[in-house]
Amino acid sequence: MAARPVGGEPVEAETRAGEESLRQQERTEPRPVSPELFAFRTDHLPEPGLVQEPTFVCIQSSDMCNNNNYEVKHLVSRGVIGIQQSHPERASQDGFFVSVVFPGLVTREGCYVFTCELLKHILYQRQQLPLPYEQLEFFYRNRQQDEPSKKSRSKELADRKKCQRVLADLEEIICNLETLFTLTIVPRVLLLLGGSTACPKEMYEINMEGVLAGSAEQSLKTRPCLRKLFHSLFVTDAFSEFKASPIMGAVLMVQGHRSCGTEWFRPKLNFKVPSRGLKLQVNLSCADKVSDLTRPSHQTSRASDDDYVWFQAPVTLKGFHD
Repeated sequence: MAARPVGGEPVEAETRAGEESLRQQERTEPRPVSPELFAFRTDHLPEPGLVQEPTFVCIQSSDMCNNNNYEVKHLVSRGVIGIQQSHPERASQDGFFVSVVFPGLVTREGCYVFTCELLKHILYQRQQLPLPYEQLEFFYRNRQQDEPSKKSRSKELADRKKCQRVLADLEEIICNLETLFTLTIVPRVLLLLGGSTACPKEMYEINMEGVLAGSAEQSLKTRPCLRKLFHSLFVTDAFSEFKASPIMGAVLMVQGHRSCGTEWFRPKLNFKVPSRGLKLQVNLSCADKVSDLTRPSHQTSRASDDDYVWFQAPVTLKGFHD
């Protein structure tokens, strides 16, 4: 995300072209796509012609071609699909990757929305929430009005307390994330499940180092970009390689400027990104044709600069099973 505003007719033209590309994709989909729809995972590939704009995603598969590990490259444009053999070690050494390229600039607020929706989606997919976040919130509000039966009163009250706790913790994290995104550029976000911050069982990274920010007028609208992001997750079926997991503690780490002034997140100057455990990395970026016009000279080294440090949320999320 570029720290300076960008403008000019070339950028505006690219923004209009990017929005038209996203609108064209929406018109060709059989029904509106939202994060809620992707709460229910499927192994089916999209139908030919579903995406008009070329979208290139990579996944690992171990159940093809006599159980050899292959890298399945899907060029989801006009139904073209190719298969290329890869190294079996890649999945265990480097983890799994999903890359999404937006055809234009995005706003900081948009990056905040992407982050929050991904965090909620990950928690549900990894069985830390019994329902998608919005459904859980709706269910809890409705259950508050119902009087529990005498037979199951103690269990229902215990479930309500667990639900209330996790919703309150998530809301607190989401609210403070919104504030943080207004204070600083956030190149990377980590969600660590289980174990410790030094050696978690699972790690989920949202990498936004390649994202460039513009004003609301210069940037793509957030909702189409969010649909594009979840469409890529849907196509890759990124969570299918992960086994069912028990309830684990979840810790949120975010990268930001050391002088951003956040009072809620705690700086962790000695934190190092874990190298062990299962890993899923979602890479978000803007198209090269946009970045060539807008990328400042310091953009490529910003995330590794000493001015950017890791912050930890003071709340450890503890999910629950219904």
